[in-house]
Amino acid sequence: MVNTSNYIISIRKDEIAALPVMTYPAAITVVDSIAVAHSALRVLSQEKAVGFDTETRPSFRKGQVHKVALMQISTADRCFLFRLNKIGMCEELKAFLENPDITKIGLSVHDDFTVLRRSGDIEPAGFIDLQSMVKDFDITDISLQKIYAIIFGERISKSQRLTNWEADTLSEAQQAYAALDAWACLKIYNYLSSGSFDPLVSPYRHLPEPLPVASPAPADTPTSPAKKSVRRHRARH
Repeated sequence: MVNTSNYIISIRKDEIAALPVMTYPAAITVVDSIAVAHSALRVLSQEKAVGFDTETRPSFRKGQVHKVALMQISTADRCFLFRLNKIGMCEELKAFLENPDITKIGLSVHDDFTVLRRSGDIEPAGFIDLQSMVKDFDITDISLQKIYAIIFGERISKSQRLTNWEADTLSEAQQAYAALDAWACLKIYNYLSSGSFDPLVSPYRHLPEPLPVASPAPADTPTSPAKKSVRRHRARH
């Protein structure tokens, strides 16, 4: 499906805030030992497509980086939370991520790959990035919260995003938050793939707002080097 009109689909923050909060509806298995990991991967290896996400302990100091603490892999009815900070990247999990025959659906997956490679050499295969997929449906928003809200009319809470994913025990709120993101990726993929979403009837379809026209600077007003430096900095951010 290709956008042949000038219309786009996007949602404002106030529209998201007015939506009902999504409650995670499926089961959760915390994978905190190699034995449980083996059992989980036996189940996941039978699936044709799974949802995928990761969580990393937030860093509040410049230059401080962490490895992936949690990897979420979800079927339609259960999400497995692999606690990589406890069990590491076992060979079976690495092989699963590198298996091109099992479709893994995530969001901004290249960012996940970058952080995963801090834990060792890995070449992920079989991944689909929803940020690319939704463009074919005229959706210009790229966050999971906005995409889910546009398609299903519900809001995913992000209240647990900056919590400690390396805690000894993950709280129920953390587990539900982490599981929902991976589960939602799979649900979005299945819904779009089935042809159930019609961009032409979306309540969030609209013409893009016109870009503001910048006033030209007076020809006789020189721009100082300091001002030029500030403008270059703003352009990058």
